[in-house]
Amino acid sequence: MERRVGWAGWAAFVLGLLYALVSAYWAAGGTAGLSTLGGTIEELGRARDPGLIAIVWVTAALKLAVALAGLAVARPGPWRRPLRFVAWTAAVVLVSYGGLLVAGQAFVEAGLIDAAPGANRSAIRWHLYLWDPWFLAWGLALGAELLGSRRPDRERGGRPAPGGAAA
Repeated sequence: MERRVGWAGWAAFVLGLLYALVSAYWAAGGTAGLSTLGGTIEELGRARDPGLIAIVWVTAALKLAVALAGLAVARPGPWRRPLRFVAWTAAVVLVSYGGLLVAGQAFVEAGLIDAAPGANRSAIRWHLYLWDPWFLAWGLALGAELLGSRRPDRERGGRPAPGGAAA
């Protein structure tokens, strides 16, 4: 029986798609919101550095691919296991990246650690309250969809689901 995409899969898709669109906007030359990034990335973005622009296009494509994974991980097919492996890897990276950065920026905001000399405090706040929690939420949604779309009887080497009943 084919499982429908759950709310978490749709949430992961929407969060990833929106993030991909922001990256594509910046890669295509948009400048609104660049000041929220701060530092070298903001400077290179404003200068339209070709290397950074190429990286941002690749990033937009990767974000779109991971966004689509939120919709695809529950679907059957010969690619299911490799896709789920990639999606789990993406979920772990997104949660780790978002979580660690949010924690670090929260420590700076709370005054528990000092920001780097010359740090852009406004950019730190944008990362603390928008950009990095977005990564965290996206990763959590993708992980929730992966957990919700498991087929325990097949994905654990044929062992039945906990409680003795096959799902």
